[in-house]
Amino acid sequence: MNKGFTLVLLLVFSLSSYAQEQKVPLHSILDKLEQQYQVTFTYVDKNIEGVFVVHPPKDSSLESALQFLEQQTGLIFRQLNNRFITISRAKAEENNICAILVDVATGEVVAGATIQAGNSFAVSDEAGKFTFQNLSSQDTALIRHLGYVPVNVPVRILSATPCTKLYLKQEVTTLNEIVVSNYITEGITKQVDGSFTIHTENLGILPGLTEPDVLQTLQALPGIHSINETVSDINVRGGTNDQNLVLWNGIRIYQPGHFFGLISVFNPYLVKEANLIKNGTSAALGESVSSTIDIHTDNDVAEEFTGGVGVNLINADAFVKVPLSDKTSIEVGGRRSIADVVKTSTYRQYFERTFSNTEVINASNDKVFGSNEAFYFYDASLKVTSEITKKDKLRFNFLGINNKITYEESAIMDGQTEFKTSSLRQRSMASNVVYERLWSKKVKTSAQAYLSSYGLKAINFDVLNAQRLIQENEILDIGFKLDSRVSLSKNMDILTGYQLSEIGVGNLEDINKPIFRRYIKEVVQTHSLFAEATFSSNSGNTNLRSGLRTNYFKKFDKVRLEPRLAFSQKILPYLSVEVLGELKSQVTTQIIDLQTDFLGVEKRRWILVNDNDVPLIRSKQISLGLQYNRPRFLVSVDGYYKKVDGIISSSQGFQNQYQFVRSIGTYDAIGFDFIMNKKFKRLSMWLSYSYARNTFSFKNFSPPEFPNNLDIRHSTTLGSTYQTRRFQFSVGANAHTGKPFTKPQVPEQIKDNQVIYDSPNSYRLDDYVRIDCSARYNFKVGKEIEAQAGGGVWNILDRKNIVNTYFQVGDSGSIREVDQKSLGITPNVFVRISF
Repeated sequence: MNKGFTLVLLLVFSLSSYAQEQKVPLHSILDKLEQQYQVTFTYVDKNIEGVFVVHPPKDSSLESALQFLEQQTGLIFRQLNNRFITISRAKAEENNICAILVDVATGEVVAGATIQAGNSFAVSDEAGKFTFQNLSSQDTALIRHLGYVPVNVPVRILSATPCTKLYLKQEVTTLNEIVVSNYITEGITKQVDGSFTIHTENLGILPGLTEPDVLQTLQALPGIHSINETVSDINVRGGTNDQNLVLWNGIRIYQPGHFFGLISVFNPYLVKEANLIKNGTSAALGESVSSTIDIHTDNDVAEEFTGGVGVNLINADAFVKVPLSDKTSIEVGGRRSIADVVKTSTYRQYFERTFSNTEVINASNDKVFGSNEAFYFYDASLKVTSEITKKDKLRFNFLGINNKITYEESAIMDGQTEFKTSSLRQRSMASNVVYERLWSKKVKTSAQAYLSSYGLKAINFDVLNAQRLIQENEILDIGFKLDSRVSLSKNMDILTGYQLSEIGVGNLEDINKPIFRRYIKEVVQTHSLFAEATFSSNSGNTNLRSGLRTNYFKKFDKVRLEPRLAFSQKILPYLSVEVLGELKSQVTTQIIDLQTDFLGVEKRRWILVNDNDVPLIRSKQISLGLQYNRPRFLVSVDGYYKKVDGIISSSQGFQNQYQFVRSIGTYDAIGFDFIMNKKFKRLSMWLSYSYARNTFSFKNFSPPEFPNNLDIRHSTTLGSTYQTRRFQFSVGANAHTGKPFTKPQVPEQIKDNQVIYDSPNSYRLDDYVRIDCSARYNFKVGKEIEAQAGGGVWNILDRKNIVNTYFQVGDSGSIREVDQKSLGITPNVFVRISF
C-alpha cells in the first residue's frame, strides 16, 4: 500500500512539474498578468506572434515576472507607470524625434500621454515632452491620452522639425465605465448604468448569424425575444416592438426591418456600435415606454481610404470611407437583395416564411390565379464628417430604405383573361445635421436638426369583382435637439438640454367599388426639457446617474414629469448591486384593424394618440440586479417590475373575440433575467434563463385579466463560441414556452358566421426549440486586402416550430385553423473583402 501511495505522489508531482514547464503562447500569459496585477500591456501584435513561454512562478512579484519573461523571449518589458507596460524589440533605424504635447483649448502642456512609434514606446513628461531615437521614416507615432482624441503623426514630419509642438483636441465623454467586457462573446460589454453596448468591429460570432446584425445580436441577451423570429418585432420585457425607440445616429427609425422584418435595415459593416437600454434610460431620450436601441456609425474623420464589399445568399453590399481633406471625409454605403438575379434556397425560405398565409402566396383558387411575384429591398446611406476647426465639428447623415413586393393575378372574364398587378411598398428616409462645439475642456454643446419619414402603400386588386383598394400609412417626424454637457469635476458631469418634436401621421383608404375614401391625419407637437447628473467615485465602486425629463404635449395641454435613475455599487471585490428605475411615455403606437391590412403582409399601421380613445401611453419600471464578476467568470441576475398604461387592444394583435374591439387597458410584467458566462482560453460558454409573467388588464373584457399575447413564461439559451486567431465557430440552442392563444369554444364554435371563442389566451402553443451554428475564417489577399468567408445554419434540426395560431371560418362554413410556422432549416454563406 505504501509503494502504491508513493507511486501516486510521484505521478502527481511529475504532472505538476510538466504543467509548470509546459510552454504556452505569450499573449495568454499577458492576459493573466493583467488580471492579477491590474496593469495593461501595450505592444505590436507581430512582436509576440508565435512566442511561447513557460508561466512565471505563481508567487512572483510583477517585477520578477517581467524579468522572467525577458530572459525567455529577449523582448524588452518597460514599465511606463503604475498601469502601462510596453513590450518592444531592439531596433536600429535612422530618425530621432522630439515633440511637446499641448492642449489646443487651454494651451497647457499634456503630461502622461502614451506614444507608440514603430516598436518603441514613450510617455510625455511633466513638460509634455517625449523623444525617440533610431526610428524608421516609414513609422507613425500614435499618441493617446485619456480625455483627448487619439492622433497619428508620421515620423518623417516630426523628424523634420526639432521638438515641434503637437496640439491635442479634448474629448468630453460621460462618466460611463465598463462593468463587464466580452459579455457572452467579444464585442458585447455591459456598462455601469445597466446598458449594453455592441461594438460591431470586433464582435464575436454568434450561433446562426453570418453578419454582425445588431438587431439580431440583441436577441442573444436575456429578457429580449422575438416571438415570430423577426428583427422588426423585438419584444423587451413584454413590450411590443412599437414601444421600442430605435435610433440611427440620433434619428428615430420607424421601419427597422427588410424582408418585412427578417433582416435589419442597418448595414452591419457601417455600424460602429449599438447601445441597448432596458431600464434606467437617460433623461435625454424620450418617446418610448419599453427599450431604447441607439445605433451609431463612425463619427471620426477618416484618415485613409478604406472600404469593403460582400455578398451572401440574400443580398450584396459595398461601402467606402474617403478622406476629402485633413478635416473632411465622406462615407457611402449600399446594400441590395439579389433575388432578381438569382433566387437562392435561402431566399425561398425567407420568402415562404414572410408571405405564408398572405394574399401573395394564397391568391390562387379555382377562378383566380396568382403568379410572377417579384420582391426586392435596398438601403443606402451617406455620411459627411467635417472638423471645421479644432473645436467645431459638423456631421450630415442620410439613410434611405425601400422594400417592395408585386404579384400578378389573372382571371378569365367573359372569355377573356384579365390581368391585375397588386403591390406593397415601404419607404423610409432619415436625415440630420449635427453641430458640436467644444468650448473648453469641461464644456461641450451639441445641436441637431433631424427629419424622419416613413411611407407604406398597398394597391390590391380583386380581379373577379373589378375592385381596387388603396391603403396608405405615412409618418413625418421632424425636430430639433440642443444639449450641453459640463464636467464639474473628475467625478461629476451635468447634462441639460431641450428637444422639440413634431410628428404627423396620415392614414388613407380608397375603394373604387363602392366608392369610398377616408383620409385621417393627426399632428402632435412635444416640447421637452431634460437635466441629469452623473457621478462616479474615485475608486469607481459607486456610480450614479439621476435625471428628470419634462414633456409638454401642446395638443393636449399636458405636462408630464419623468424621473430616471441608474445606480450601481460594488459591495465586495467581485460582487456589485444595481438599481434602475424610470417613468416614460410615447405618443405613437401601431394598430391592426384587420389581419388582411396591406395584403396581409404588413398588418400594422402607425397612429398618433388623441388623449381620448387613444390615450397617451405611459410606463413605469424598476429593477434590482446582482452581479458576480471574476476574471473569465460571470453570474448575473436582474429582477424587474414593469407596468404600461394606456395601451389599446387593437395595438396588441388579438386574433380572437377581441380582434375588432377597441378598448383601453394596461399590462404588468414581472420577472427576472439570469445569465452565467464562463470563458476559457479560446472557448466561451453561456447559459441564460428568463422568467416573466405578463398580464393584460382590460376592464371591458371578460375576464378583465388574462395572459398577454407576449407572455413567454420561460426562456432558455445555451451557447458557446470557439475562436483562434483566424477561425471562429459558434453553436447554440434556444428554447421557450409557447405563446398564448385562444381556441374556439366547444361544442358551439360558429354563430352568425363568426367563430365563438373560449376564454382569451387560455391555451399555449407547443414549446419552441431551435439549434443554430455559424463559422467564419479570416485570411489575407495580398498585403492590403483582408478577406473573410463563412456560413451559418439556422434551425439545424429543421424543427417545425409554430409561432402563431388563429382560426377562421372557411368557404365551406367550417372552422379553419391557420398555423404560422417558423423558419425551417436555413443555411447561408458569405464572402467579403476589406481594403
